[in-house]
Amino acid sequence: MSEVRKEILIAKTDIDKRVRELADMISRDYEGKDLILIGILKGAFVFMADLMRYLRIPCQVDFVRLASYGTGTMSTGNITISKDIETSIQGRDVLVVEDILDTGLTLSSLVERLKKKDPRSLKVCVFLDKKDRRKVPFEAEYVGFDIPDRFVVGYGLDFNEMYRFLPDVCVIGEN
Repeated sequence: MSEVRKEILIAKTDIDKRVRELADMISRDYEGKDLILIGILKGAFVFMADLMRYLRIPCQVDFVRLASYGTGTMSTGNITISKDIETSIQGRDVLVVEDILDTGLTLSSLVERLKKKDPRSLKVCVFLDKKDRRKVPFEAEYVGFDIPDRFVVGYGLDFNEMYRFLPDVCVIGEN
């Protein structure tokens, strides 16, 4: 494996502060509601775990596994589902939790699929938003950070299944 240069884009302390702020907003918005968090594997698992720990309301958790990247750094635009939710969301308040929103193709596809399951409400929370990469109109109701069009890893985000362990969000590049 070649040496990779890592430049910190968002530090762990800033991440922790923002995740707590998002949890406070979500806790207020969903007080007294029947909330289920649906995380998109694998990238969102770290963000979702931290977010859930900071919530002040009860919730259930489920996961889907979607892919549009393969082994590259650019989305292929082809969305595949290898794990669907196991919990009924009919009549429930659903919050999809995703690591990064870029083209909008993956999330818009998932949201349309979940709407067919008749949830009471359906919103999206993303850790990172790359607005410059949007190919379809899509906005998340909760956004951790807006970032430039750079390929990032860390805090659950990977490149070829590597670097998820990094506590900061980093831009990577070859040395």
